[in-house]
Amino acid sequence: MADRAAVIFGNKIDSRTYAKACKAKQKHARKFGCDGSETCHLQIADLPVIGDRFGAKWLKPAGQQTGSADFSSIEKPVIVGNIRMGFGHYRISMAMASAAAALGYTPLWFDLMGFPGTAATQLIAQQNELYSMGSRLSQKIWLFNKLVWEPLNSEGFRKLTYNAADQKNAELMVAPYADLPSDVPFIGTHAWPAQAAVHAGMTHVVNAIPDNWPMALHLSEGATHAIQTPSAFLGYKALRGMDKRRQLSPMPEGSIVYTGHYVDHELVLNIPFDCLRRIDRALDGEPTRYLLSVGGAGAQQDLFRGIIEHLLPFIDADQAALFVNVGDHKNVWNDLKASIPQLAQATEHFDDFAETEAFASAAIDGEAHGIHAFGNDDIFAAVYSTNLLMRACDLLVTKPSELSFYPVPKLMIKRVGGHEAWGAIRAAEVGDGTYELETLPEIRAMIDLVQAEPSIIAEMCDNIVAADAVGTYDGAYRVVQLACGEEA
Repeated sequence: MADRAAVIFGNKIDSRTYAKACKAKQKHARKFGCDGSETCHLQIADLPVIGDRFGAKWLKPAGQQTGSADFSSIEKPVIVGNIRMGFGHYRISMAMASAAAALGYTPLWFDLMGFPGTAATQLIAQQNELYSMGSRLSQKIWLFNKLVWEPLNSEGFRKLTYNAADQKNAELMVAPYADLPSDVPFIGTHAWPAQAAVHAGMTHVVNAIPDNWPMALHLSEGATHAIQTPSAFLGYKALRGMDKRRQLSPMPEGSIVYTGHYVDHELVLNIPFDCLRRIDRALDGEPTRYLLSVGGAGAQQDLFRGIIEHLLPFIDADQAALFVNVGDHKNVWNDLKASIPQLAQATEHFDDFAETEAFASAAIDGEAHGIHAFGNDDIFAAVYSTNLLMRACDLLVTKPSELSFYPVPKLMIKRVGGHEAWGAIRAAEVGDGTYELETLPEIRAMIDLVQAEPSIIAEMCDNIVAADAVGTYDGAYRVVQLACGEEA
């Protein structure tokens, strides 16, 4: 196999950068005590929460067991490779699993963070710790955000040289792939599992790129690249701005495909009904339902506090209702309660996924009042609860991350990292969300506007239905079809 760190899509990497990437790989191998050749067998197990919903299975370490997992017992398998870094990549993976099941395939969950003792898990855990810390600091220290975090996330990760370093690290991540048949369709919802799959010799790999801002961080040469938006397609195709010193050769034909937004089957299927209910609530003067989804990095707590405080008078007047999903960060809810005394009256739905599911289901076509808080220590329940509540809400309050692409009206708060800005731009262009609201006064003003003119939500719903009619939200189905060799 060609050295994918030395030449990327026909573009030669300079010798100094390549040597640095090789040295970093050797350093990590020494630090973690493994180089990808360690023994790591798999077992096929039941998957919490989404296993019951999608018929999905879990590819886990086999422990003391030996030998390969029996893939012959799985009908039409599709592996969904991911990393547990925040909620975003898990959420996209759930969309892929949902779409695969809807198309008659069996999704197999494959989390590179789930293989203790391998270089893959240790590398990702190290990067996750650094990224989470950077996210939190960026929200607390203005100068750090301006001089370090924003440039790193918009330009640093954009450089083609960054991909060279990642490709060398991916060579250390192949151990968990040893039992996987090389021809099983594989969808990576982050570049690292896609890169490692290619290095492990897998032949049907799709790299589902999450961001709307072209960055070399997300490249996985040897895989088919799926893109959610037309602008990102052109940007990635041309490797736009990934080397400011030279004109790069573009990605070759067939290596990149525009698919549309990655959205779960059950959300896409119910777009017309859910939007009609939102329009009815808006026109009938029912309380506007806000869903506040707390990200996995736990950043933006001060902003959440300001948003909730501004909503309280509307909630007290029964003009608004609030759903808050803190995921597996119950400490965030405790901190909010400590600083906002009125939250003591909230109805809490913690660590009971069945109860959360029942509440969300009833709220879709029923009433909702007051404040409701949700959370679960199980990561699958924590992430999927937002999906359930999305159908029942009128306005999702979120930073412009992976949720930018979901078919629900959105109020976009300040980004965490420069690359996220283009998620809000996409939502604003489609018309299913606001532009990015960068300050708390701006957010408060938008809330006031929505409360005074609920027809704004109705207009977003009309735009969602129009976008759905042309397949904007069908990306997850098309990714599965690409991986499985169907015509997308």
